[in-house]
Amino acid sequence: MDLDFLNTGNVAFMVITTVLVFFMTPGLAFFYGGLVERKNSLTMMMYTFIAIGIVTVLWTFGGFSVVFGKDLGGIIGSPFEYFLLNNVQFEINPNYGSSIPFLMFFMYQLMFAIITAPLLTGAIAGRITISGWIKVLALWMILIYFPVAHWVWGGGFLAELGFVDYAGGTVIHVTAGFSALIGVLYLGRRKVIPKRDYGNMNLVLLGTAILLFGWFGFNSGGALEGGETAAIAFTNTGIASAFATIVWVILAYNRDRKFSFVELTTGAVAGLATITPCAGYVSPQGAVAIGIIAAFVCYSCLIFTKKMKWDDALGVWGVHGMGGFTGSLLIGIFAVAEVNKVSGSIEQFLVQLMGVAIVVVYTCVMCWIIFKVCDVIGGIRTTEEAQEQGLDSKYMTEVEDTQQ
Repeated sequence: MDLDFLNTGNVAFMVITTVLVFFMTPGLAFFYGGLVERKNSLTMMMYTFIAIGIVTVLWTFGGFSVVFGKDLGGIIGSPFEYFLLNNVQFEINPNYGSSIPFLMFFMYQLMFAIITAPLLTGAIAGRITISGWIKVLALWMILIYFPVAHWVWGGGFLAELGFVDYAGGTVIHVTAGFSALIGVLYLGRRKVIPKRDYGNMNLVLLGTAILLFGWFGFNSGGALEGGETAAIAFTNTGIASAFATIVWVILAYNRDRKFSFVELTTGAVAGLATITPCAGYVSPQGAVAIGIIAAFVCYSCLIFTKKMKWDDALGVWGVHGMGGFTGSLLIGIFAVAEVNKVSGSIEQFLVQLMGVAIVVVYTCVMCWIIFKVCDVIGGIRTTEEAQEQGLDSKYMTEVEDTQQ
């Protein structure tokens, strides 16, 4: 490794942002675990925590290479170029961080990969077995996340067309959000609908705090160095989330005439999901507008979901799917060249629209196939008895031990 180009300050910055992104995974587990009934809480958290191990293995055994290896026809990267961290340990890749070890980039991107698929589990809460989820998770990463990430971040065909996504509005939130919708439609409504909307508000509070905290690293780390772009992405993250939160609370209060902590947290996450693709391309003034738009769009989508009677248990499609979709389009309106060389224009808007539409169609078709295949080869659905009894009692040994 050529130490003349290594910037230890940037390495330290990336270590911190990588840890922040990793911390979001248990935060998501607590958030989802608190929102579902207590009898399903451990299982819900298991869906998320198991991804840490499975995705890390897949990422090491070729996943990273498929995303960031030498481009093959604009579709995938060379599967064996970085297989088992070959050519990663002691190299600096100027395309992915000119002043940090390539190994640091490997770890930062791994944290993105880990948290993506578990996002969709909030939509299908109570309807998929743990073993079924493991099968879906593995195939979903291989067939959806890895290719789409390459198209956008690894020099694939969308990147060649000029499509941009700063921190994962399309790669992460659109893929997970629209996969959530497919999961809802494929698995159908829960046979046992919970009597209340949440099980443990303490877990919801803890999970929300961790997600808000970690998201600053999620977005600012995309700069791959501690500089101006990181600072503006950091600022935009906070501003968009705050404005989305306040507008969402107003909308919810106008409907219910009561305040709700769950509505507050949902608005905050909607703002974060929507600013994610834009964070490093827009000004703070643009972030204000994006936060406000995020609240109106995502709130309306959740209302639409209820009217359609889609059993999206935790509103994943409306918040993450449509938040990421909206933010990806807003790059074409609010991007400022002085921030990061991308300008809002009709041409950029159309490129963004085409790119995100391609990802939506591909994700929906492929995700349906994944659910179908996994269901056929082993069955992935929970039974009505399991839903009535509670998934924790059915699938978790810890609960069995306490009942003996």
